[in-house]
Amino acid sequence: MSQETQPQSSTVDVSIPSVARMYDYYLGGKDNYSVDREACEELNKVVPSTQVLAINNRRFLQRVVRWLAVEQGIRQFIDHGSGLPTQDNVHQVAQRVDPESRVVYVDNDPIVLAHGRALLEENDNTAVIQADMRDTDGIFGSPEVERLIDFNEPVAALFVSVLHCIPDKDDPAALVRRVAERLVPGSFLVVCQLVSEDKATRDFVSDFMDKTTHGNWGRVRQARDLEQFLDGLEILEPGLVEVSTWRPDTDLGPKQLTTEWIEYGGVARKP
Repeated sequence: MSQETQPQSSTVDVSIPSVARMYDYYLGGKDNYSVDREACEELNKVVPSTQVLAINNRRFLQRVVRWLAVEQGIRQFIDHGSGLPTQDNVHQVAQRVDPESRVVYVDNDPIVLAHGRALLEENDNTAVIQADMRDTDGIFGSPEVERLIDFNEPVAALFVSVLHCIPDKDDPAALVRRVAERLVPGSFLVVCQLVSEDKATRDFVSDFMDKTTHGNWGRVRQARDLEQFLDGLEILEPGLVEVSTWRPDTDLGPKQLTTEWIEYGGVARKP
């Protein structure tokens, strides 16, 4: 079956580490298993900056959503590969600015679906759908997206720390373009992913994560690769950067003591 038509599993395989649960562990969450924690500890031996990187990435997400809501007036968000709910999720940040803000979370992990739906049970302006982020037709045609998102108005499409999960054969740049094509001018694309300029680091992490997650991984890329993800879009100041330096609201955040890899990205607007 094609990626677009393959049904998503509702079964949780706790013998295989999940990227979403590993990220949850790095953020100090409790929705992870020993297999996820063990994978994180192995990763830490080669890339010890990973926990601080994850924390800074989460803070970037919160800052960018607040900036889009306050400074750009965005009231609609689609969060691709959203991961497990934690503190200050996209809908909480956006709805503090305007309670009528509408958010759709997309993830293929059944645990994300279960936890997300429990969290959002009484929030009519927010939904979570279980889907592969590559299935643009399925996502945009889903009942929850059709209910919440008005595509005649600007939308912010988020791809925060997820594109490294997509292999080159599935063309993450084409994915971002497909989504951008469906949005009206004045919409925004938020893109960041793990990058390293050190080939040994790229090769180790890509191989380790591919084997650990049984193929649910793409690769660590280089900074220059992200520019093609945003072809035809207006990259906004301060450009594509290490995410802790994107419009920081404080200098008190955790400092990444080693830079063997970084979370790199920014925001673009559809002209």
